[in-house]
Order: sequence, then C-alpha cells, then structure tokens
Amino acid sequence: MKKTNKVLYISQEIFPYLPESSIANMGRYLPQAVQDRGRETRTFMPKFGLINERRNQLHEVIRLSGMNLIIDDTDHPLIIKVASIQAARLQVYFIDNDDFFQRKHTISDENGEEFEDNDERTIFFVRGVMETVKKLRWTPDVIHCLGWMTALAPLYIKKAYNQDPFFKNSKVIYSLFADDFKNPFRDLFADKLLLEGIEKKDLEHLQGSEIDYVALSKLAIDYSDGIIQSVPETNTEILKYIKEKGKKFLPYKHDEDYADDYVRFYDSVS
Repeated sequence: MKKTNKVLYISQEIFPYLPESSIANMGRYLPQAVQDRGRETRTFMPKFGLINERRNQLHEVIRLSGMNLIIDDTDHPLIIKVASIQAARLQVYFIDNDDFFQRKHTISDENGEEFEDNDERTIFFVRGVMETVKKLRWTPDVIHCLGWMTALAPLYIKKAYNQDPFFKNSKVIYSLFADDFKNPFRDLFADKLLLEGIEKKDLEHLQGSEIDYVALSKLAIDYSDGIIQSVPETNTEILKYIKEKGKKFLPYKHDEDYADDYVRFYDSVS
C-alpha cells in the first residue's frame, strides 16, 4: 500500500460559494481534513454565475487563463479564477467561461428546467481542470471526483491523458451522491467527447440509449479505480453495477470523521 501524498478534488459544488448540500459540504470539509492529515491538496469547481466574486474575493489567474478548448468545433476560452477559504487555509480554483457559467443558476434555470447544454458544460469543466493542473505542474496521486458534473474525469484521465506525465500514474476515485439529473443529454454527446485517445468503443454506455444519469455514472465507474458511496441512499442500479464490475468500493460511512476512512481508501488504490 502506497501513501497518497497529493489529492486533486474536482467538485461540482463547494460551500460557502454555493448553498450547503451533501456535495458542497464534502467539497468544503474533506480537502481541509485531508490537508490536516499531512496530505497536499488542490481543489476545483465551476465558477457558476450566482457566485459573488467580490464578496468571495475571486480573482483571475492570468498565467493560467487564455487557452481555448474546442467542443463540437467551437472555441471556448478557458478562464481560471481563484479564492481562499481563510479559516481552512484552502485555496479553490474556479473554471469559468462566459458561454457556460455566467448564468445566475447552476444546473437548472429559475423554473427548474435543466439547461440543454449541461452536456457541453461538463465537458468544458473537466477538460478545463485537466489543462489547468498541467499548467500548475502538479502531479496528483489520487483524483477524487464529487458530483455528476465530474463524471467524465475518469474517462479523460484513463484514455485522453493516460500518457501525460502529470496524470499517467494517477488513480481516480468517484463519489456517489443522490444527485440524479432528470433530462438526458443530447444525442451527439458521445461524439463531442472524442479526443485523441478516446474512441467510440470506449463509450459503450452512451451508444444506442438515452444518455441519462445512470449511463453517465456507469461510464465514470468503468474508468475509476475506486468508488465511494458518499450518502446513505443512492441509485440502486448503479450500486448493483459496481458490484458486477468488481470495483474497489467503500460503502457509506456513518461517522462524522469519515476522512480517515477516505484517506485509507486513497492509499489502498494508489
């Protein structure tokens, strides 16, 4: 068992930048707890438009910004911002883009309708994290993904970035929450995922059926080294699939101090 020294957190939500939730609270407190146990961490989340930049003291990191990511033949500028949670000595990097993250809501509009381009938003977010970590010249031992918007990270790390010196030895952990989205992704989603290293055969769960929460979760599980059940109740079909695949699995931990269990799990896969 190898000690995990560097942990990258890719989180869909982090408190206090977004309201408290299972994901937001874990995105806030887990990296701090892991740091307190002597491990080095980096944390990323989307810069959703409802995050108040002035109140939270976000500022752009010019040396990390400026790249364009191409999705479906369209260039999207990548903007990187950063802020600190002073009480936790925790720095948070934000992935921003005017097309995807300026609206004043996260996943759904004011009427509760999920955004049609959530498929492209998750592609941009995950690829933005990968490219920024490379610019930081930081090599994570473990990459822990929190929330369905991070579900593409295992695929990208294991297929598109698997020969990159910053990621080729990284292990990927995917956390399960009760965060199902309701509207399936658009039909061309699988085509938009194709990059050097990713072929259509790598996307079997996205072929010939609705690209829903279960299909996206199965894709994440296929390319993860370990799965954590981070809430008491989650999708039973997905739990059954984890068992069928024989993936290393950490069931839900009821104790408040779950960080020790998580760190031991990191070490067991690294």
